[in-house]
Amino acid sequence: MRIVAIIQARMGSTRLPGKIMKEVVNKPLLEYQIEQVRRSRTIDQIVIATTTKDAEQPIIDLCKRMSVDYYRGPEEDVLSRYYQAACCYGADTVVRLTSDCPLVDPAVIDEVITAFLSHSAGYDYVSNTMERTYPRGYDVEVFSMKVLEQAFKEAGSAAEREHVTSYLYGHPEVFRVGQVKQTPDLSAYRLTVDTEEDFELIARLITALCGKRRDGFTLDEVITLLQENPDWVWINAHIEQKKADGNRRA
Repeated sequence: MRIVAIIQARMGSTRLPGKIMKEVVNKPLLEYQIEQVRRSRTIDQIVIATTTKDAEQPIIDLCKRMSVDYYRGPEEDVLSRYYQAACCYGADTVVRLTSDCPLVDPAVIDEVITAFLSHSAGYDYVSNTMERTYPRGYDVEVFSMKVLEQAFKEAGSAAEREHVTSYLYGHPEVFRVGQVKQTPDLSAYRLTVDTEEDFELIARLITALCGKRRDGFTLDEVITLLQENPDWVWINAHIEQKKADGNRRA
């Protein structure tokens, strides 16, 4: 069972272009995310799925510097890009991550993967996003290569092609869908990067956490820091999530 994490990434962004390469403490946000994902105990390989546009060269350069595999595919048809990347690297199980989650906790990733693998009846798709109890920025989706191929062949609408997994969770009568939840409910926290305000908050968190340690960030540490600095939460509290929930095109 080969488990491949595919992080979709591109330089173009409607609200904050180039956001994933913005630097905090001398490192781009995408580098922090790759380092976090590398700490997963269940993932066999990380692949960055970007587009064929020349503008993506900074992403390619980072992949080469960090010895991370990458795949270049269509910008608009993200489902096709995802499927092609999964085929190229021989995935049996796919972990979908978006590149605007630099603090994503490897323990959360492993929890969702474990839920996908351990269910006795067998799930087709498991996530922690359909009923939110985790902060935005900790989104994890896991599904089989078989159902990714089915979605690739059957999904017809532009939204389904753009948002990769909407065809799966949108047809619970066809696919066995599972949900991972946690207590306490932390869904009120916004820890993704889509705007300047989001970046300001993430930059404060990374700067503070790097001052304490340099071997990764846990969700508990991030929440503790926010509780110690409650005014930080208001930096991006007014930001509304774009439509299609956590399944953004990247």
